[in-house]
Amino acid sequence: MEYSDTPANLLPLSSALFHILISLCAGERHGYGIMLEIAERTEKQVKLGPGSFYRILSDAIAAGLVEESKLRPRPDIDDARRTRYYRLTSFGRKVAEAETERLSAMLTVTRRVLASS
Repeated sequence: MEYSDTPANLLPLSSALFHILISLCAGERHGYGIMLEIAERTEKQVKLGPGSFYRILSDAIAAGLVEESKLRPRPDIDDARRTRYYRLTSFGRKVAEAETERLSAMLTVTRRVLASS
């Protein structure tokens, strides 16, 4: 994925990347926490293995969608085993919002077609 300054240039997103961005909308997380949150939120319908996950995350960082956080969570919720935490950039949020709008429009059209058939 190449860096772009326009969210529309990155659409459509892969399902996995979209799930990663949505997971980070709620706040900073470490990689394993992102994978767990996605599996939990999707009732285990979407499971990302470490190899795929970290390749997609690396591409998202290169595209300016995600960045490594310099801050650590409060000590009572920090996991000392996790050395890297990630956060969504403002551009990443715009891309997630643009993809949400694209999917919503597609769903509206699909519902209309199905209702008329």
